[in-house]
Amino acid sequence: MQSLHVNGYDMPYLDVGEERGRPPLICVHGSLNDFRVWGCVLGPMTQRHRVIAVSLRHFFPERWDGVGDTYSIAQHVQDVIAFIEKLDLGPVDLMGHSRGGHICFRVAQRRPDLLRRLILAEPGGELDASLDPDYAGGPSPLLARFTASAEKISAGDVDGGLAVFVDTLEGAGTWPRLPAMVKQNLRDNAFTLIGQVRDNRPPFSKADAESIKMPTLFILGARTKGLLPKVLHALAAHVPYSKTAIIPNATHPMFEQAPQKYSEVVLDFLAS
Repeated sequence: MQSLHVNGYDMPYLDVGEERGRPPLICVHGSLNDFRVWGCVLGPMTQRHRVIAVSLRHFFPERWDGVGDTYSIAQHVQDVIAFIEKLDLGPVDLMGHSRGGHICFRVAQRRPDLLRRLILAEPGGELDASLDPDYAGGPSPLLARFTASAEKISAGDVDGGLAVFVDTLEGAGTWPRLPAMVKQNLRDNAFTLIGQVRDNRPPFSKADAESIKMPTLFILGARTKGLLPKVLHALAAHVPYSKTAIIPNATHPMFEQAPQKYSEVVLDFLAS
């Protein structure tokens, strides 16, 4: 593990593999995760790329208590931009999963000069009326569930809160079936959910999607249900230079469930 001091914060990261004449691939994790979540695909991907996996502000290895206003989508976008600038390696390839995909999307909007290619694995977020004909306004339908999860965690029922979060995304009864290591990684980041329910992240718009000009790969788990596939397809339809890959028999944690296939899809896109 290494760290770069950006925006007043020591940002931890893993740096694995060699550049081999290609830009490095920066990986940004999603909710309740950290740089360890990419462990399943580091082996295959580093055979052809240098991979730099970051842990965002307040995630493991930091132990955050959920207090303060320094956790937000906006802060994390600023941190990723500053991190790439400080690496000073020229335009990089950027990959994000879930909430991390939302962050990478906003980085691409704000600083396209920093990126060569963009990979969004089921990016998290909501759609506005320009992308969703059923848009009714108001808070995300997921927010109430995530708020209930955060309240349990804040009250000390960490596993209870995490069960609500995981079951919301993956279906009832998922939490008890998770491997012990996956559960522990979620526990290590549980209090970040307290910050996340205060994110106030802006919804995606058609204009947002049309502003992404670099080649972009969207990756979808074939068995993912709910809002995530809807968001992905809406964005992919309007990002000008995009393609979509589907990972068979996978849900939201697709690179953990099918690491070899996921790596093949990413490496083929980066080489094309």
